[in-house]
Amino acid sequence: MKVLVTVASRHGSTDEIAKAIGSELATRGMEVSVVPVQHVKTIDEYDAVVLGSAIHMGQWMKPAKEFAAREAALLGSRPVWLFSSGPVTDRSKPDDPADRRQGDQIAEALAAREHRVFRGKLDKGGLSIAERALVRIAKAPSEDQRDWEAIRMWAADIGAALVESQPLHPAAD
Repeated sequence: MKVLVTVASRHGSTDEIAKAIGSELATRGMEVSVVPVQHVKTIDEYDAVVLGSAIHMGQWMKPAKEFAAREAALLGSRPVWLFSSGPVTDRSKPDDPADRRQGDQIAEALAAREHRVFRGKLDKGGLSIAERALVRIAKAPSEDQRDWEAIRMWAADIGAALVESQPLHPAAD
C-alpha cells in the first residue's frame, strides 16, 4: 500500500510530525512518501493520504488549503486523515476550539476519516518580527509541546485501519 504524508509547515515543526507519522506507517509495511504539500503534483499513485498543516491564528496554511481544494475529487475516493499542528498555549487552559475549526471543515469536505490536532513547538528565535509580536500578545510559551507518543499512536491506528482495509490475497497453490 502506498501512502502519501504531505504537510504545509512554516518553521519545520509540522514537517517533523509528518516524518514521525511516515516512519510509523513504514514500520507497518507501507510504502510511504513524506512530501511538502507544495511539491505534490498528483495523488494518483497513492492508496491513502495523510494531510497536515501548521495552524496560525486558527487557520491552515494556504498551500494545504489549496492542495485540499485542488485534489478534493481524488481525496474523496481514498482513505484520508488530517492533522493540524500548532497550538502552543498555557497547558492549564482548555484548548481553543478555533484551533480545530478549519481542519474540521476541510475534513468534512473531504470525507476524511479523522482530523487530529497536535500541540506544536514554538522557537521564538526563528520567528519574524510580526510573529514575535503576536506571540508576545498571546503570551505563548517558547517550548516544544508535541506529544510524540500520541502522534505515534495515531499513526499506528492509521496503519491498522489501512491493513484491515486491504483485501486478502489468496495463498498460491
